[in-house]
Amino acid sequence: MNTLFIKPNWPAPPQVRAYTSTRQGGVSQSPFDAFNLAQHVEDQEADVSQNRSLLQIHLQLPNEPIWLTQVHGTTVLPATIKNKEKEADASFSHQSKQVCAVMTADCLPVLFCHKEGSHVAAAHAGWRGLLNGILEATMHALALPPEQLLVWLGPAIGPCHFEVGNEVRDAFIKKDPEAHKAFSPSPNQRWLANLYLLAKQTLQKQGIQPASIYGGEYCTYCDPSSFYSYRRDGEKTGRMASLIWLNDTN
Repeated sequence: MNTLFIKPNWPAPPQVRAYTSTRQGGVSQSPFDAFNLAQHVEDQEADVSQNRSLLQIHLQLPNEPIWLTQVHGTTVLPATIKNKEKEADASFSHQSKQVCAVMTADCLPVLFCHKEGSHVAAAHAGWRGLLNGILEATMHALALPPEQLLVWLGPAIGPCHFEVGNEVRDAFIKKDPEAHKAFSPSPNQRWLANLYLLAKQTLQKQGIQPASIYGGEYCTYCDPSSFYSYRRDGEKTGRMASLIWLNDTN
């Protein structure tokens, strides 16, 4: 893959705009090269600011994204300027030109939209967030019947490389016995976890039909030219952004 942005392959209405950035096209220096959008990873602040300006230009964003301080929790906030940089792991909007955004480097970005294009949301779903209910909380905040939602699962670490211990697997199975299908034994006597399948199981239990869930085909760990990966690169790595907003329909 050689592209600056990934556009979800889903049947969203035309007023719904959604993208995930890759690590390509920015100005950050190694090891954050090149399109790091996070200010909290010890990258040069000026470089991150320039990358965020490039993001706005490339995507013709109607406003600056409402960046959140992500803490692997379950707080969901409206994507309004007063909530910028507040601690939360998802945001939502039913108004045009409010840009919901989450940043990831292995965790799963999950984008939601109403099938008629009246609401959007973005959630940051690592294993802790999935376990504790960030997707359920996002759907609760949207307050829409699940059959009216479309969901896209953005780039995350794949089951080929996401190794976890017994305690993680046990916690998911305690929450939902069907979660055992998302874990396979690893050579290190641990478990390889499938974030995509765990998210799909959660969404379907909340009433979203399998045919309304899209994405889930990337692995951030396996593609160092396109994606940052915390598991692969350690703390000295950047973040991609997944963004969704409603364009003015006039």
